[in-house]
Amino acid sequence: MFALGFFLLAGLLCQSLGQYEYYDEYYVPYAPMEAVSSPNCAQECECPLNFPTAMYCNDRNLKFIPIVPSGIKYLYVQNNLIEEIKTGVFDNATDLRWLVLDNNNITSSKIQAGTFDKLSKLEKLLFSNNKLTKPPSPLSKSLDELKLAGNQLSSFPANTLSGMENLTTVHLSENKLTTESITGAFKGLKSLVLLDVSENKLKKLPSGVPPSLLMLYADKNDIDSIPNGYLAKLPVLQYLRVSHNKLMDSGIPAGVFNVSSLLELDLSFNKLKSIPEINESLEHLYLQVNEINKFDLTNICKFSSPINYSRLKTLRLDGNNITHSSMPDDTANCLRQASEIIFD
Repeated sequence: MFALGFFLLAGLLCQSLGQYEYYDEYYVPYAPMEAVSSPNCAQECECPLNFPTAMYCNDRNLKFIPIVPSGIKYLYVQNNLIEEIKTGVFDNATDLRWLVLDNNNITSSKIQAGTFDKLSKLEKLLFSNNKLTKPPSPLSKSLDELKLAGNQLSSFPANTLSGMENLTTVHLSENKLTTESITGAFKGLKSLVLLDVSENKLKKLPSGVPPSLLMLYADKNDIDSIPNGYLAKLPVLQYLRVSHNKLMDSGIPAGVFNVSSLLELDLSFNKLKSIPEINESLEHLYLQVNEINKFDLTNICKFSSPINYSRLKTLRLDGNNITHSSMPDDTANCLRQASEIIFD
């Protein structure tokens, strides 16, 4: 189990590093090549003798989920042709911790009522790349990870995640969610550290997100402004990605990004005409493909001295209306730690 947990943690960390070398898929171990399964395993699947609490039903062209026997804690049913989840398949799986349903054809209307009622110990539900229009419910209050990316979600009731005090990561990218449809959905999630709402139909950043958040990804939406004081309510936020939106200078309140916790800020592919004010502790700033026409050094460093300078390591300004010659004379003092400044 250490190895499994290690790879999932590594996947989470990879998503927070640099621009943008992370993997969208989780490491999901495949069944060892064994001819013998444990005796209570479903005949369509494999339950290795050296890992009898796992049942591997993935990549088998299954059109249904087999009845899950008691004692199974880790169920892998990804990459099949499943369209529905019938009542009773999980009734004996009261110890189930991980349920991986990615890459099937499951629709919300074909998840029978009460399907998840007995999964009170479930910790991870990976349900991406299906055809869900709403999140399954009710869900276990023990969840620490929920992944519903690549579905057709257009609604997300405010009480869907209520009471999930252990929930750390929520992936909702590549859906049809609007600002209104997620209003209040993340309140009270005191352990939440990663929220991904990229590639939806949001016009604003999600409201009511908890102060525990470390990573907020909202790329490829229709966001045109950042609420004044938004980041001040997220005191430990380190990674904010709002690329490929409709941000303009008029929608960026003065100092809204000037917070000491932020390490990476991605505002690329927007409509900004100037470099926004940032904190000197920021390490990676991505502003490529905007409409920036001046290099305002004071928005990066209020002033430079032996102890006052920017910690920026990466600054991308390619695809704008400025060149290397646009940098003021004092740039070298301000950006003394920068290893990568890109103009074209």
